Amino acid sequence: MYGTEGVRKETKRDVECIHKGLCARDSCSKALICTCPVCATKLKKNLSRVRECVEQSMLLWQKALAVSSTKFYYSSVRENMVRRVAIVGAGVTGLGSIKCCLEEGLQPTCFERSDDLGGLWRFTEHVEEGRASLYKSVVSNSSKEMTCYSDFPFPEDYPNFLPNDLYLKYLKMYAKQFNLLKCIQFKTKVCSITKCPDFDDSGQWEVVTVHEGKQNSAIFDAVMVCTGIFTNPNLPLSSFPGINTFKGQYFHSREYKHPDIFKDKRVLVVGLGNSGTDIAVEASRLAKKVFLSTTQGSWVISRVFDSGYPSDMLFNTRFQTVFRNFLPTPIVTWLIARKMNSWFNHANYGLIPEDKIHLREFVINDELPGRITTGKVLIKPSIKEVKENSVIFNNTPKEEPIDIIVFATGYTFDFPFLDESVVKVEDGQASLYKYIFPAHLRKPTLAVIGLIKPTGSLITTGEIQARWVVQVLKGVSKLPSPSVMIEEVNERKKNKHNGYGFNYCKALQEDYIPYIDELLTSINAKPNLFSMLLTDPRLALTIFFGPCTPYQFRLVGTGKWKGAREAIMTQWDRTIKATKTRTVQESPSLFEILLKLFSFLVFLVAVFLIFL
Repeated sequence: MYGTEGVRKETKRDVECIHKGLCARDSCSKALICTCPVCATKLKKNLSRVRECVEQSMLLWQKALAVSSTKFYYSSVRENMVRRVAIVGAGVTGLGSIKCCLEEGLQPTCFERSDDLGGLWRFTEHVEEGRASLYKSVVSNSSKEMTCYSDFPFPEDYPNFLPNDLYLKYLKMYAKQFNLLKCIQFKTKVCSITKCPDFDDSGQWEVVTVHEGKQNSAIFDAVMVCTGIFTNPNLPLSSFPGINTFKGQYFHSREYKHPDIFKDKRVLVVGLGNSGTDIAVEASRLAKKVFLSTTQGSWVISRVFDSGYPSDMLFNTRFQTVFRNFLPTPIVTWLIARKMNSWFNHANYGLIPEDKIHLREFVINDELPGRITTGKVLIKPSIKEVKENSVIFNNTPKEEPIDIIVFATGYTFDFPFLDESVVKVEDGQASLYKYIFPAHLRKPTLAVIGLIKPTGSLITTGEIQARWVVQVLKGVSKLPSPSVMIEEVNERKKNKHNGYGFNYCKALQEDYIPYIDELLTSINAKPNLFSMLLTDPRLALTIFFGPCTPYQFRLVGTGKWKGAREAIMTQWDRTIKATKTRTVQESPSLFEILLKLFSFLVFLVAVFLIFL
C-alpha cells in the first residue's frame, strides 16, 4: 500500500517531468514548483500566472491522488458501477437477458447446466434433472408475430404456430445474430448464490458453480435468475385415494415423450390444461379408450380464430384491452362465454368452467372438440377412488378399467441455489416487486426473469423485464423504497379485484398489455399514441387497433430499433404468407363491379355539389 509521502513524491516527480518538457519549449505557465530562471522571471512579470500555477498544480495533485485511491479503495469507488452480471439459464428468457446486458455495456456470464441452449424448447428423448421437458409434438400456443424477440422477427416463411424444432432453430439464430454464445458456459450447474459480506455496500454476490466435477467460485455485481417455472412437477398423489394400490403405470406429464406407449391401452389423463389436452388428443389416435378428467372445466379455443387469423393476434390488442378493462367483470365474463361458445357449446361437451367469474388460463387445442364428438376422448369429473385396475369418478358409480394414468397436474417452482432469506416461495408465489425484484433487499442487484403467467407471450414479457432490470442495475431507473415495494407485493398477494376487466383466479396471472406498458414506462420506451396520431396517424391506428406485437416496444426510447415501424406495418403480410402457399386469381363478380361504379358516381356527385 502506498503511503501519503509516497504519493507526494510520485506526484512531484510527474509534475517536474511535465514542467521540464514545457520549459524546454519556453511555454511553461506552471512554474510554481519549477526553479528554472525562465519560469521565475515569468512569475515576477505576471502575477496572474501564479493563480494559474496553483490551479494546475492542484489538478495534477488530485489526478495523482485519484490514481492512488483507485488502487486502494476500489471497492468504495465502484459502489454503483454494476459490470459483471451472472445469468442462470440459457432458455428464452436467459438469452434475452444476455442480449440486454450486452447492448447496455454490461458483462454477462450465463451458466447453463445442459450442453445446449433453448431451455424448454430443446427436445430430448430423456428427462434431464433441473430443466424443463417437453414431448416431441409440442407446438407453440402463441403465434410467431406475437412471441418473437422485439427486434428479431421470425423468418417470414415460418408457420404461424411453430413446432418445437423450428422454435429452437430460431433461438439459435438469435444467439448467433447477437453473438450470445461467447457469454454462455454450458454443462455448468449453479450450486449456490449468496450475498458477499459487504453486500449492503457493494450489492455483490458470490456464485458457486460446478463444471465437469470441478467447483468454481466467482464474485458478480448482479444476478439474473432465468430458470423458468416448468422444472418441478407437481404430483399430488395424496389427493387420489388408492393410487398406491394401482397395478398399472402412472407418471407425470413431464415424463411423456411419444404416444407409442398408449397403443391399445385404456388411458386416463388427469388435468384439463394445455399439456393434458395435447396428450389426451395424441393418445386417442392409438389408445383403446381415453378419459380426460377435470375438476373445474375450462374454456377451449383454437389457434385459428375469426377469418382464419391467429387467435392471439385478434385477442391481444390495445383496443380490446382498454375495452375489456372499462367494462364490469360480469359483462366481460358474459362476452367471453359468448365468444368461446361460438365455436362449440362447452356445456354440451362437458367442458364449461364451473367458476366463470375467475378467469383460468384458456386451453388452446385445435382438435379436442373433434375427438370428443367422435368418441375418441371422454370428458370425466374428478377422481373419487383409484383401484388396482380401474378408477371411479365422482358422481359416476361405474368403474372404468384403466391401464395408464398421466398426471398433467402442473408444476411448482423454487430456487434451490438461493437461501430463503433472499427469495421465499409461498403458496405458489414469491415476494417479488413487479414479479422481478426481491422487495426487501437493500441493493436491487438480484432479479428473477419470467416468473409470471401473462395473457400474452412469455418470451416477450421476459425480454421487457430484462430490459428494465438492466436499466435498474445501471442506475438509470430507480426503484421505490423497500417499504413501498413490500406494501405493493402484499397488496398483490391479496388478489383484490377492482370489479372491472378480467378477474384472475391464480397467482402469477397478469394482464399482458398493462403489465408490459408499466415496465416500458419505467425505461421511457412506451409509444405515445396521442403524439404519434399527429405525426404518424397510420402507425398510431395500427398500434391501437391491431395486434400488440413486440415490435411496438422498440419504437422509442431505450433500445430503439430502426426496423420496428416496418415490422409493424408488414406483420399481417408475414402472417398471411405463412398460410397462402397457393395463390388463386379471383376475378371480381359483376355485382362488385357495379357496386364500385355506383360508389364512384356518388363520389363525383358529392364533389360536384360541394363546389357548385
